Amino acid sequence: HSAHISRETRAWLDTRPAGRFEFTFTPKHGSWLNLIEGFFSKFARSVLRHIRVTSKHELKQRIMAGIDDVNRHPVIHTWSYKLAEAA
Repeated sequence: HSAHISRETRAWLDTRPAGRFEFTFTPKHGSWLNLIEGFFSKFARSVLRHIRVTSKHELKQRIMAGIDDVNRHPVIHTWSYKLAEAA
């Protein structure tokens, strides 16, 4: 996304303390945003689909229980795309 490489973003990062942020190359077709979107899609389909709740409090409880379940069985994503192949 252009927000990650814009002049404004780079200028802001230059004002931060040295070593505070580290640039990490991620291919545009395999961005972290894709992982987040995939997580929310799977979460909505597996945890929230077809549920009926009587209050916001109950909805929050179900969401938190689903997140707790995901955290109990984490799946670590390992980038398989090689930097040499990006060029």
